[in-house]
Amino acid sequence: MKAEIIAVGTELLLGQIVNTNAQYLASACADIGVNVYFQTVVGDNPSRIKEALSIAKNRAELIICTGGLGPTQDDLTKDVLAEFVGDRLVMHRPSMDKIEELFRSRGIPMVESNARQALMLEGGDPLLNDNGLAVGVGVTHEGTHYILLPGPPREMKVMFDNYANPWIRQKMGGVNPLFSKVLRFIGIGESNLEHELIDLIETQSDPSIAPYAKEGEVMIRLTTRAAGEAQADEKIAPVEREIRSRLGQYIYADEDIPIERAVLRLLQEKGQTLSVAESCTGGLLGDLITAIPGSSQAFVGGIICYSNGLKNKLLGVPMELMEGPDAPGAVSAETAVLLAQNVRLTTGSDFGVAITGVAGPGESERKPAGTVYVAVAHSGGTNVELLKLSGNRETNKLRSAKNALYQLWKVLKQV
Repeated sequence: MKAEIIAVGTELLLGQIVNTNAQYLASACADIGVNVYFQTVVGDNPSRIKEALSIAKNRAELIICTGGLGPTQDDLTKDVLAEFVGDRLVMHRPSMDKIEELFRSRGIPMVESNARQALMLEGGDPLLNDNGLAVGVGVTHEGTHYILLPGPPREMKVMFDNYANPWIRQKMGGVNPLFSKVLRFIGIGESNLEHELIDLIETQSDPSIAPYAKEGEVMIRLTTRAAGEAQADEKIAPVEREIRSRLGQYIYADEDIPIERAVLRLLQEKGQTLSVAESCTGGLLGDLITAIPGSSQAFVGGIICYSNGLKNKLLGVPMELMEGPDAPGAVSAETAVLLAQNVRLTTGSDFGVAITGVAGPGESERKPAGTVYVAVAHSGGTNVELLKLSGNRETNKLRSAKNALYQLWKVLKQV
């Protein structure tokens, strides 16, 4: 089934909010075997919404609209679609009851315009709003399927998952859904990964092989259409085995998780702990780690030692090592090693990770931007790596933090 997503809202065109709904819907459609070929953004203008619907009808079997279902006069999506398909709007009584009860429970009068949120196309099926008030709609007209979803993501996602998804599956009939297997890589760039797998990529048929680059990481999605999960696994397995035989040393997960989650999982499985010392990344490594729920089970904490004085005072790096014409400098293997060793000893953690470098854009200590040292200290010794990065300041910081996690992941796999 071919689909088009139409996001309605002038605020999207003005750049006031990011169109995360389209991203979510495209991914959700792919999971059930619906091919999204086009995405459109249109403002709160009835003639332009109607034009977008007309264009979409000529190139898609399923049109998913998100936004414009609210109570205000610029929430026009239902009105326009009703006119477009020649249907009329009627009250969905359960939704109206919900709206009236909400205002009654708050002890405030209901503004009449709120009743607009309970309107739906007479010939359609209601899609309930578990997290809001505006009812959605699924309707079929002249062989084209239309879905209307609310704009707020917390409402849209639940409505799609609970009600629109089953509605679409029903319309698809006996078409097999898509199944995907994700492999996550680190320590190898997208171009090198593609070079190692180019013969597989160029001759792919079923399953398909799609590489995606993320900052500091690479992902491959293997996708096939199958009657069920067991059949999908059987079709994907030979391709996955071949990829693993070539690049297995870089695969840190066979599910869609970031490297920080994989590292924390390893630490938790081993019952071990981690602390970090960060200079050029300014706490980014610790932020990546603590963004994972349950990270406190393994993550002791970190020290942001940006200045040389703090490196010396808190983590015992000698000033003569960092300053002076013949000193290695704060950006050096020697400093990184001491930071990693001493943050481990200071916090009592099993592993200490340190990052020191030049994020850019200018050089420091006569070292070019992108020069970064990463050290991992543990009971068996200390590993240190020199990175030569070529991005902007933000990119260099993120790649440094991701590489530090990669270095730790390698050590964890060995100890």
